Amino acid sequence: MGKTIMEIWLVSLLLMTGIIILIVTVQLNSILGKLVKLGHSSQEPLSWWDSFTGLKPLEKEHDLIIPQAHDGIYELDNPTPPWFMYLFYLSILFGIAYGTYYHVYLDGSIQEAEYKAEILFAEKEHDLYTKKFASAVNEQNVTLNTSKKDLKEGSNIYNTHCVACHGDKGQGGIGPNITDRFWLHGGGIKDLFKTITVGVPEKGMIAWNKTLNPIQIQHVASYVLSLQDTNPKGAKEPQGIKTN
Repeated sequence: MGKTIMEIWLVSLLLMTGIIILIVTVQLNSILGKLVKLGHSSQEPLSWWDSFTGLKPLEKEHDLIIPQAHDGIYELDNPTPPWFMYLFYLSILFGIAYGTYYHVYLDGSIQEAEYKAEILFAEKEHDLYTKKFASAVNEQNVTLNTSKKDLKEGSNIYNTHCVACHGDKGQGGIGPNITDRFWLHGGGIKDLFKTITVGVPEKGMIAWNKTLNPIQIQHVASYVLSLQDTNPKGAKEPQGIKTN
């Protein structure tokens, strides 16, 4: 907290310094303008608007002509208008304050930081949603997941619980090959969800609904279907009925 207050004070000090420099610059310009007017006392005094904009009456443009001509074209010795210079000075002050606040002390939220914060927030919301509605997925409404995140989770679950029976690439072992299109208990996402949920006790496959929640079962079932037609080496012979 103390560090943040010090940083705010430092930024404020920089801003105040810049404002003082701007005021001094404006005052110097004003003094120089008065000196110029004194040197040209024959001229009429300029209005505040003309002083601010730097505009000169058309009838006085001959006093601003630069003697050198280029192809018969003369230029006017017309300096940058004061209003433009004021904006230029303000942009410098703004740049100093912005750069100090956002890129030195990182108190502000630059776009990259905002993006990372939103991604982190979305992931937390997704996790909360998953935990809250995990029980809402069943064999009647389950759908195939194809997102990289869900398939990655399905892969982790498979490598933790399924490799021993079905092989590290789904080629089969104690259990059948799950990379071909032949299935003993149906090859759709709903069939796999049911098979994984209730198991096949007579063939040694336990019911995983006591270990995995419905969302996890959906993910691993989707991952299993992503192994279709991968044709790993040493795959077991097809078993069951062929599905499309």
